Amino acid sequence: MASRARVRAPELVGAGGWLNTGGKELKLADLRGKCVVLDFWTFCCINCLHVLDELRELEEKHRDTVVIVGVHSPKFVHEADHRAVVDAVDRYEVHHPVLDDPELATWKQYAVRAWPTLVVIDPEGYVVAQHAGEGHAHAIARLVEELEAEHAAKGTLRRGEGPYVPPEPTAGDLKFPGKAVRLPDGHFLVADSGHHALVELAEDGESVVRRIGDGERGLRDGAEPRFSEPQGLALVPAGLELGYDVVVADTVNHALRGVRLADGSVTTLAGTGRQWWQGSPTGGPALEVDLSSPWDVAFFDGRVWIAMAGVHQLWAFDPVAGTVEVAAGTTNEGLVDGPAAEAWFAQPSGLAVSADGERLWVADSETSAVRWVSRETKEVHTAVGTGLFDFGHRDGAAGQALLQHPLGVTVLPDGSVAVSDTYNHALRRFDPVSGEVTTLATDLREPSGAVLVDGDIVVVESARHRLTRLRLPEEAVRVEAVAHRTQRAATEVAPGALRLDVVFRAPSGQKLDERYGPSTRLLVSSTPPELLLAGSGADTDLSRELVLNGEVAEGVLHVSAMAASCDDDPEIEYPACHVHQQDWGVPVRLAGGGATRLPLVLAGLE
Repeated sequence: MASRARVRAPELVGAGGWLNTGGKELKLADLRGKCVVLDFWTFCCINCLHVLDELRELEEKHRDTVVIVGVHSPKFVHEADHRAVVDAVDRYEVHHPVLDDPELATWKQYAVRAWPTLVVIDPEGYVVAQHAGEGHAHAIARLVEELEAEHAAKGTLRRGEGPYVPPEPTAGDLKFPGKAVRLPDGHFLVADSGHHALVELAEDGESVVRRIGDGERGLRDGAEPRFSEPQGLALVPAGLELGYDVVVADTVNHALRGVRLADGSVTTLAGTGRQWWQGSPTGGPALEVDLSSPWDVAFFDGRVWIAMAGVHQLWAFDPVAGTVEVAAGTTNEGLVDGPAAEAWFAQPSGLAVSADGERLWVADSETSAVRWVSRETKEVHTAVGTGLFDFGHRDGAAGQALLQHPLGVTVLPDGSVAVSDTYNHALRRFDPVSGEVTTLATDLREPSGAVLVDGDIVVVESARHRLTRLRLPEEAVRVEAVAHRTQRAATEVAPGALRLDVVFRAPSGQKLDERYGPSTRLLVSSTPPELLLAGSGADTDLSRELVLNGEVAEGVLHVSAMAASCDDDPEIEYPACHVHQQDWGVPVRLAGGGATRLPLVLAGLE
């Protein structure tokens, strides 16, 4: 087994305390003898949610030797709220201890730069690997097997149950519902995400009429269907005969499903059940193309548009031709307007179509923005929001108004847009005529969508596990204006030359896959664009010389890296290959004496 750097793991410290431990405060000493995987995550981050799913198999297979510890490291102010972390751990079925670190103390001790980041600690308490982004579960599984063999031989491996203690289950008809639609008969169909099902409620929004799905996580069609954390719903327009009445964004199954209301039967319409990765097809027969965490759906311009949160794009499904393709976005995460093929999104999570069918409104959650797509020009515009790191609760002119991670948009009768401003626990309103943002209601709990019912609006209060009916007020609610920026400290860098090094070492037993050309890719850009005088663009080398503009005081470097590795065994005819990828948004501040090198770890140790 190759020798590894002997770096002692820093202690785990977080002001919010521990979850899923039965009230016990854990120390690294309590975990000695186990292979420990630290998962630095935050619950707004779709890539972090992907990693939670990637780790489930490892967690189950090596339950007696591996302890996964989630270190919750917030981006948004709301995510520093301990109650919100408790809800998220329940919502996403996190079955391991979680340290709530609202002040990013442990994040800083481990020099983490991105969500998600995985750190592996051996049974003797030393850091042996670090991985940023998605696609590393196979590498960590291989490393764990090596650690098990090494430390069993040394007598330093301790088998047995870990420290996980499950919390009390959430009771109620709904559990973290996502979106809802009103059915032709006045009932509501709700995506009951936490129960992996759909629920039909009576007109009162409370009485359960029936459930579609048995409550178990899975991907199964027919009369006894299964879902996995479904979110968005769209009614098939009247007159369009498709054999189903509702399209469902089945988020964790990476699929679209069709539901026939007459008997509750379900059909898979698009997706393979596998997550889309860079290099996968971006169009073709819908059942042969991978999707990535579809969060919402809407019929727009003759097709079903998909808020593809997992890859920061909008896709479109043609229900007649049975095809799917990218409709807008580049997979780069950020806020860039313009032609659909060049625009950047950041985890689009809510869709709504204007009454005249000319605009598709988009809740772009990670940029805390409301965007829209023109049906005629297919250009993307921003109505509210400035970028990845600015958020808050501020009304007024749209150019200076602030939201905080909105998940839903609903078109109101006057043509304005109600915004489910999720992390502000509020319902906001954007008026495209006046260009003003106001607040309609507060004291909601993580609203994730809303439905018009006559003169009222029914809000999906996800973290209160219910639908809440509100009168649309004549006057907006007055709230104190608050502005925030992400808590992450900016990295001080020197103006001029900056060496960017993305660290990648192929997992044990693998090598870079160069059978069909370069196996790595590096894409660099900046906000504002004038921050970078040289070094922007795409190339295959994971190291690059950048030149920073000394006249720009601060900004963000956007770095996207990908590497493909395959089994390094000539005896294997068809080696298994894996894609490792991560996007970093690195806030930087230019200062004399600042760093002249910026290392970012994709996989390995710096």
